[in-house]
Amino acid sequence: MSVYVGNLSYEVTQDDLTTVFAEYGSVRRVHLPLDRDTGRPRGFGFVEMSSDTEEDAAIEALDGAEWMGRSLKVNKAKAREERPRSGGGDRNGNSWGNRNRGYSSQRY
Repeated sequence: MSVYVGNLSYEVTQDDLTTVFAEYGSVRRVHLPLDRDTGRPRGFGFVEMSSDTEEDAAIEALDGAEWMGRSLKVNKAKAREERPRSGGGDRNGNSWGNRNRGYSSQRY
C-alpha cells in the first residue's frame, strides 16, 4: 500500500518527501507524477513505506500539517480505477461510430 500526499508545492522533490516521511519509518519509494505537457510536478505524490504502521504514523502526523507554505492532505492511497481508453468521441460520451446511428458508411 502507499500514501497519497496532496496539495504539494510544485517545488517539492522526491528527496524532500523522503526526508519528511523518513521521520516516521523506512521509505521504500516516492513517486511525483509529472504533467505530460509541461513536465512539471502535478502537486501530489505517493510515498510507499515499509509497513502499514509506519504509513499510519506518517498520515496521523502529516495530514493537515503546514509544509512549504501549504496545508498537506495525506491519506491512504486508493487503488486506481480503470478508465475506458479514449477511442474518440464527443463530450457526451458518444463515440464517433455512433453518430450515424443505423446507417452504414459503406457504399452500395
